[in-house]
Amino acid sequence: MIIENVPFQVADWSGWPETRHAGETGHALWRTLEVGNIRVRMVEYSPGYLADHWCSRGHVLLVMQGELVTELADGRVFTMREGCSYQVAENAEPHRSRTATGARLFIVD
Repeated sequence: MIIENVPFQVADWSGWPETRHAGETGHALWRTLEVGNIRVRMVEYSPGYLADHWCSRGHVLLVMQGELVTELADGRVFTMREGCSYQVAENAEPHRSRTATGARLFIVD
């Protein structure tokens, strides 16, 4: 990952505005910082959340709280708990996430 045109910046996520994104079931609350060529997000999935699409964007994702299940289009399924992360390249392996209990994530893409 090459991060370009991003000056040093501190983000106090506790005061960052949220946007709500509906899933197939449940919802996600995003706090988003877009700067230079990156997007950084704090995301909270509600209990029962299921993404409404397959994602092909590259990410580095860290589960900060809760449990996240990520399914790949080829059928593989990964369950991640607090402290687990994944990384995937742009257009590499379509994926979608769900959670029974809710989850808080930190994502860079």
